Amino acid sequence: MSTVDGAGTVVRAELSQTLREIEAAGLYKRERELTSAQSAHITTTAGPALNFCANNYLGLADHPEVVAAAHRALDEWGFGMASVRFICGTQSQHRDLERAISDLVGTDDTILYSSCFDANGGVFETLFGEQDAIISDELNHASIIDGIRLSKAARYRYRNADLADLEVQLKASAGAHRRVVVTDGVFSMDGSYAPLPGICELARRYDALVLVDDSHAIGFVGATGGGTPEMFGVQDQVDLVTGTLGKALGGASGGYVSGHQEVVDLLRQRSRPYLFSNSVAPAVVAGSLTAVRLAREAGELRERLAANATLFRSLMTQAGFDLLPGSHPITPVMFPGEDGARRAAAVADHMLANGVYVIAFSFPVVPVGRARIRVQLSAAHSEDDVRACVDAFRAAAAAVG
Repeated sequence: MSTVDGAGTVVRAELSQTLREIEAAGLYKRERELTSAQSAHITTTAGPALNFCANNYLGLADHPEVVAAAHRALDEWGFGMASVRFICGTQSQHRDLERAISDLVGTDDTILYSSCFDANGGVFETLFGEQDAIISDELNHASIIDGIRLSKAARYRYRNADLADLEVQLKASAGAHRRVVVTDGVFSMDGSYAPLPGICELARRYDALVLVDDSHAIGFVGATGGGTPEMFGVQDQVDLVTGTLGKALGGASGGYVSGHQEVVDLLRQRSRPYLFSNSVAPAVVAGSLTAVRLAREAGELRERLAANATLFRSLMTQAGFDLLPGSHPITPVMFPGEDGARRAAAVADHMLANGVYVIAFSFPVVPVGRARIRVQLSAAHSEDDVRACVDAFRAAAAAVG
């Protein structure tokens, strides 16, 4: 017992030192508690606030129809499945949701996971082995990076959205049995779109598959909310799409892989996060089904979201702020330089104290010297909300310097 206690004391001291180093570097993440439902207008322990940092793109997280569907599901389908899918964890509504997502993104079939992190964690090991190659964009989401690590395939990385470098990596991976080019549809820290037409053209030329994680696009990008492949007109050229139910599609939890029938069928047989994780909870399934339907009918909401993003970018540019270019509702407000992380954090704190909730991001989430506040617009924001956010940025910048 004394040996265990001694080792535990040493480990705790080492962890405490690591935490102090994170704090000293200005990188410590503190969670702010909400005392209300997720919405464009929330309350926190600091008081009421306009929320500009949620992935609630269409404002469906507290939509009355989504909430009502989840309520009904509790009575009809119960609280939880207490099982994985292949034992006794598949309800009719699980298959209904998979079919609805397939219809939305234009694929043969879809397989649900507990999260998109699990979806990306379960797809690569199942489909790609030692004789294969995975070519991944350098700014892909952490779940893609971790999922690729689980595979024994050779790994190649190309510079962000750089088609010339992608071709270099495709040439370097010649001789692999299977090859797949993997990219986010929208890069979450920059709000930029992957150049899917060029990626698909190169993939065809070099006989590679294409996998797109469309988490920050599904439900609101494209004419019917089908995501970046729909927006670029390459749905028939993308082999696999992963995504989440935790953003525009209700914002609860759950993810998916959608694609060719043979791929989905094999994932049901061998994908470990699917085989060994509980099914998505019944209330989440029912609410997400309603959210998918609302997203397909949400032409007006998509237009309002785009208008809010355009207005915010215009007003912030006029006010002299440094924005990354783009049109996506993710709008990074940049704070470059050595003290950028400190300034971004101070601005965010000042804004929350004045009723506008945003979050600062710095290394290691983004590169050193590229700190930012990632503003995320929603269709639930009014024009007055957007203008209030810009006013709060002005006031905070003046106060912080």
